Amino acid sequence: MNAPKIGEAMPDMQSTPDAEAPPHDSKVKKICYLLGAAIGALGCVLVLLVNWHQVFASGPPNTGHEKLACADCHMASSGTVRQQLQAKVGFWLGMRETDIEFGHIKVGNSQCESCHARLQDSHPVHRFLEPRFKEARATLGAHQCVSCHREHTGVRSSLPETSCSACHKDLKLKNEPLDVAHDTLIANNDWASCLGCHDFHNNHRRTVQKRLKQAYPPALIKHYLDGGPSPYGTDMKYPSKGAK
Repeated sequence: MNAPKIGEAMPDMQSTPDAEAPPHDSKVKKICYLLGAAIGALGCVLVLLVNWHQVFASGPPNTGHEKLACADCHMASSGTVRQQLQAKVGFWLGMRETDIEFGHIKVGNSQCESCHARLQDSHPVHRFLEPRFKEARATLGAHQCVSCHREHTGVRSSLPETSCSACHKDLKLKNEPLDVAHDTLIANNDWASCLGCHDFHNNHRRTVQKRLKQAYPPALIKHYLDGGPSPYGTDMKYPSKGAK
């Protein structure tokens, strides 16, 4: 290319082929567009899957739930997908006072009580709504079944056997039934012994031990909470629906 002579105008460099956007940039943009569309399509497919929660299940079912279908606990939210999306957008924009759960309803006490309706046992969840159990609600979430029985952990109870301390630190008994006083056990911080005598829900027909040496050892209780056989027997006061 010859240099321009004095007085001649400089050539327009933007109009030359050398100044055009490199083809590599357009290919990158196309790849990004296709990747974004693929991710969006995959998200829609996962949302619309009938058994979408199976994809996201975080672990095995808890003891006794092995034969349950996903839909037994994960119930579909009301309305079609389009209606749920409209309700969600309306709530976000302030055009609707209440939110709506998308896809499936969050599992709560109502789903658990549909099979385990034991409102008269020793620790029904509704009792923990009383003001005096404020600490138990804050520390354990004891007013919700799933706080103690968190699903997909493969165990019977997801709380440790020492959780009784959340409510019973100041326990005083007028007529002490045990050969070792309960306040002595509390003073010794021996919370692992509680379930050795007491069935938390008091759902088993049995005679409570009167001597501490007769209590089930903590290792056996832990094995039970982890999914092992019940040391309290199998004769239930309030059997679950479908139980034989």
